[in-house]
Amino acid sequence: MNQKHPTNNILLNLGIKSLNEMQVAAQETILNDNNVLLLSPTGSGKTLAFLLPIFEMLQPEILSVQCLILVPSRELGLQIEQVWKKMGTAYKVNVCYGGHSIDTEIKNLSNPPAVLIGTPGRIADHIDRGTLRTDKIQTLILDEFDKSLQLGFHEQMSFIIGKLTKLNKRVLVSATSDIEIPKYTRVVNPTILDFIPEHQESNSLSMKMVVSKEKDKLGSLFNLICSLKSQSALIFCNHRDAAERISDALNEKGIYATYYHGGMDQDERERALIQFRNGSVSYLVTTDLAARGLDIPEMKHVIHYHLPSKEDEFTHRNGRTARMLATGTAYIIVHDSEKQLDYIDYSMAILKVDNATALPKPPEFQTVYISGGKKNKLNKIDIVGFFSQKGKLEKGDLGLIEVKDFISFAAVKYNKVKDLLQNIRDEKMKGKKFKIEVARKVIKKVEE
Repeated sequence: MNQKHPTNNILLNLGIKSLNEMQVAAQETILNDNNVLLLSPTGSGKTLAFLLPIFEMLQPEILSVQCLILVPSRELGLQIEQVWKKMGTAYKVNVCYGGHSIDTEIKNLSNPPAVLIGTPGRIADHIDRGTLRTDKIQTLILDEFDKSLQLGFHEQMSFIIGKLTKLNKRVLVSATSDIEIPKYTRVVNPTILDFIPEHQESNSLSMKMVVSKEKDKLGSLFNLICSLKSQSALIFCNHRDAAERISDALNEKGIYATYYHGGMDQDERERALIQFRNGSVSYLVTTDLAARGLDIPEMKHVIHYHLPSKEDEFTHRNGRTARMLATGTAYIIVHDSEKQLDYIDYSMAILKVDNATALPKPPEFQTVYISGGKKNKLNKIDIVGFFSQKGKLEKGDLGLIEVKDFISFAAVKYNKVKDLLQNIRDEKMKGKKFKIEVARKVIKKVEE
């Protein structure tokens, strides 16, 4: 191992005592072999497994992009960026994705990062424009690359890889083992690191079936949520319109839910996730987009309102619960009229929820929006100080704070929001007046 880059400090910065078996194996193999296929379940620490050897390989004297990480979604990209920043290296990182300001990205690339993360469409765009130099890129990581293939990024990925003439290391990363490697990746006879257990459903994951009397399963879903003792859940369905319809129906019944799918604007998606992460909303109704790479907490409950056609998608969804050593439950809601799927064991335990009608407790927090972020020189400490001193909030009144480039969001105890907004109405933070208000909910856009 290259000793100029000690990893002990990095682990310290990440709050990790030691690497797991997969991470140790990945580090060694990626450093020594030129073609690697890393297979490991969701939540097992794959990001760090490839970031550590990247760090070892970077050369400080090269002032250009040395490593390109291609990802299927902006969420996964931002998550990897976050881990890299926490590592506390001296090397710059940037993320490029559709929906992000292209001018900001071009400016960032004019002072190139050592590590560039991006979605295939946007990276191909930069190469096309000539705003991304590729002549020093030696390492390519294709993270969740099977998902990129599913999403139809073949053309862009083939174009990008064709432009990387100095590549000497290719790493494919996936949480599913059932994959074909396209020729254009130029990954030939890779060293395979397979850490996917033969039986994906670990003992810590229990499965339960809810039988719906009605073809429309909304009633059964409502009863199931009422039976979860106010604990939050991730609800999967197969279509965008279903995600919106289910979320609206739950809200009408007094359950705090929001939806998330690929057809939403970037900022709407971000807002939905923030409200779910910080506990302002307890139930996230989503399509399979959220089964991978999303930065959301581990869930105790995953509900399959619809079942996916493929087993690996089912596995990914369940990967949102019972990760590592935790326990969790996956529920499937079925109706007699549905076609039975081969990968489901229909003899599993049936959960009767018909009598559960007591609404879950409303969320403890509400999300407050702040019209300033990192680029306005605001940070978490500023917001905590301002809300505590001027807003008169106590320590336990403030939950998760997320500071973006130009906006921020803070979770505040529901019963303290009104007084907070009243107290800070005429006050300045860091000498500037910011717009601070209750964050709007993500709601369905009605066609005019």
